[in-house]
Amino acid sequence: MATAVVRYTAAAVSDRGRKRPTNEDAYGYSVEAGVYLVCDGMGGAAAGEIASTIAVDEVLRLLTHPNPEDGTPLPDAAQNAIGAANEAIFSRAQRNHRLSGMGTTLVALATREQRVWVLNVGDSRCYRFRRGQLQQLTQDHSLVEEQVRLGRMTPREALHSPLKNVITRALGTQSQVTPDVFEFEAEPGDLFLLCSDGLTRELPDSVIQTLLTGDVTLEEFSARLVDAAKKAGGHDNITCLLVRAQA
Repeated sequence: MATAVVRYTAAAVSDRGRKRPTNEDAYGYSVEAGVYLVCDGMGGAAAGEIASTIAVDEVLRLLTHPNPEDGTPLPDAAQNAIGAANEAIFSRAQRNHRLSGMGTTLVALATREQRVWVLNVGDSRCYRFRRGQLQQLTQDHSLVEEQVRLGRMTPREALHSPLKNVITRALGTQSQVTPDVFEFEAEPGDLFLLCSDGLTRELPDSVIQTLLTGDVTLEEFSARLVDAAKKAGGHDNITCLLVRAQA
């Protein structure tokens, strides 16, 4: 049986990259509430930035100030908060035609001692780095990844496909959305990485695994990942949020 994890620490870095004029990624977390999330916005003008910011703000608002009499289990509360964020983005776009079609990905980590839940919509990812090995915990909601899972496309073909930017699920583009939810048990020393695809499009998992090796702070790990993605091309916004489990 794993030793109970009693606390978590976190750090994040977000960068617009080398090609994009603005940063449409957003992130936020509350160690006290055990909630961490990264969003990657999409849409014309400033719409992507608006969508990702709404998602982060709404989810954090609902999960950091819960009704003490509610008693809703954390994973259910997280799903409800994501649904509320989706509704907020969709309603805002309905009211302002200039924001029509805006949306955002979302990947979130919710923690209660050693139990952790990962929720995602879109192609922002969560990884776990445990005992030197990196494992992807989420599945991308993207056209090419779904083709890979069906055996109709190889991972290499997906990487170079002109359709690699097409996501099949996002917050705010429809009136309702359903996140994937995964439950895990954390071990002391586990490192969780939440990131936008600006990191994973530039760096293969093997490189990310190498960059997470060593005895440095979470801030330094985050900066190391972002810098490497920028040097590899930096074609998109890059956000890395690291969460460490400690006994």
